[in-house]
Amino acid sequence: FKLQASGGGLVQAGGSLRLSCTASGLALDYYAIGWFRQAPGKEREGVSCITSSGGGTVYADSVKGRFTISRDHSKNTVYLQMNSLKPEDTAVYYCAARIALALCDLSGSYYGGRQGYWGQETLVTVSS
Repeated sequence: FKLQASGGGLVQAGGSLRLSCTASGLALDYYAIGWFRQAPGKEREGVSCITSSGGGTVYADSVKGRFTISRDHSKNTVYLQMNSLKPEDTAVYYCAARIALALCDLSGSYYGGRQGYWGQETLVTVSS
């Protein structure tokens, strides 16, 4: 089983990127998915999460109104659409998964332990 984030890159401030979180060897239908980021010298930050059904979403204040999380069960993929990017959005972005029927959380510890998985990162760089 492998969880992978992709879609990062270099973009100018004000631009957009769409990140994808995909899983091989595991259906994500019953998993809540969280997106996290960590900038150099800073602590990891929960950015957004989505419930297993896709009916519930949570956003950090720093990205509200600019980022949109969604999921496509048919593609076993969760997306993070990032618009109006700012230099302070520069970070390594991760996705994490946890079996959960109706909840998601921006705390990294929620995705720890036996029920959670962390994926490989993708780098987002926003130039000013």
